[in-house]
Amino acid sequence: MVIALALAGCAAGPDFKQPAAPEVKGYAKEPLPATTSSAATIGGTAQQFVEGMDIPAQWWTLFNSPALNAVIEQALKANPDLQSAQAALRAAQEQASAQQGAFLPSVNASLAPTRQKQPLSAGQGPSPFNLHTAQVSVSYTLDAFGGNRRQVEGLQAQAEQQKFLLEAAYLTLTSNVVAAAVQEAALRAQIAATQEVLKVQGELLVLLQRQYQLGDVAQADVLAQQAALAQTQASLPPLQKSLALQRDLLTVLAGRFPSEELEQKFDLASLSLPQQLPVSLPSSLVQQRPDIRSAEAQLHAASAAVGVAAANMLPQITLSANIGSAAAQIGDLFTSGTGLWSLVGGLTQPLFAGGALLHKKRASEALLEQAAAQYQSTVIHAFQNVADSLRALQYDADALQAQYLAERAAARSLEISRKSVQLGAATPQTLLTAQQTYQQAVIALAQAQAARFADTVALFQALGGGWWNRGETLAATAK
Repeated sequence: MVIALALAGCAAGPDFKQPAAPEVKGYAKEPLPATTSSAATIGGTAQQFVEGMDIPAQWWTLFNSPALNAVIEQALKANPDLQSAQAALRAAQEQASAQQGAFLPSVNASLAPTRQKQPLSAGQGPSPFNLHTAQVSVSYTLDAFGGNRRQVEGLQAQAEQQKFLLEAAYLTLTSNVVAAAVQEAALRAQIAATQEVLKVQGELLVLLQRQYQLGDVAQADVLAQQAALAQTQASLPPLQKSLALQRDLLTVLAGRFPSEELEQKFDLASLSLPQQLPVSLPSSLVQQRPDIRSAEAQLHAASAAVGVAAANMLPQITLSANIGSAAAQIGDLFTSGTGLWSLVGGLTQPLFAGGALLHKKRASEALLEQAAAQYQSTVIHAFQNVADSLRALQYDADALQAQYLAERAAARSLEISRKSVQLGAATPQTLLTAQQTYQQAVIALAQAQAARFADTVALFQALGGGWWNRGETLAATAK
């Protein structure tokens, strides 16, 4: 026992050390510009990159949309995936607490009334007879080599992992809601643009029909315009279908059935583009990304598992004691002469198990190496996510600026072509070409506008979503 107590401060296996932050100074080789390009249209606001700027916990409020805030509030209350992650965290916390019970002795009380009949040849007194036994049993396994401590450490690490999986579920849910709202707004913009093109094409069809009646254009020109109008009309149902599917997605994210459609609707004009964008320091990102923190906790659990496997190869020391009373009549229990007790100490040293314990230890060491590689992969991909989002914000802003100029030029070209055909100075084929160019330009403009909002959502998600700034953590509310 003296030796065991002396060893009590030791624990088999490696002591976990938090991985160091990557020694990189930025997310890309080239420095970011101070601001993005701008355009005089929806979603064309110039955005400024602010290094080291913190992220608010409710980052979606930066889009200044009360409708969006309301949908996210509903989703956080009713989304079953988030509720499932909260329940998984509670289960992991309870399992860690349950394992801590092994640090204390196990105490059980028992009462065993029996009635027995012995053969006469046994010569053991009257038969049958009654025997009532009441006793308290105490057993305790000394954690001499830290096996239980490593098990508790591993379960606590698993609970920590589940905590950050919950944070990841929270971030994914809120990001998906905002992204779905942006996509809905983009589809509405494309539908509105298509309808505008249909209106213009309808007016031009009337113009060509009038000129055909006057003999200024051929019937083939009228039919070509009718075909262009029909082709544009055919592009509208797929957009309307996508919008309907997007509405279903947004409703489901809010924890409702598709038939319980949300009353909130979104268009690009109702969303504001945040002008200042945070760029977390690389050394901070590993503390802010829930997936990195989850991978770190998984690495911690794998480290503890090595200690458990190592401790299983070392002696196991157990102590047990019983004290109680046995009497023929239950009323005579605990009277003089009925007492009983025992005290047992045991030491078990595994000697041969067919190599099972050794191979289990080697397996746990291999799993530790796997967890370390997975952690490194998670960190690298997290940095890639941020780099991709920053580059997307930069180049999509340039694309929107160019697309806005292209749409304006296409609109002017269409107007000039319409007047030229009306005056007989240009062929209807020129008008058709101008219509097609304008149609492509207005659809592309709507898509470029939506990309700016989607890029901003992606950046907030890539940086971790500001969960550390919430007054109350999800882990606390899950208890």
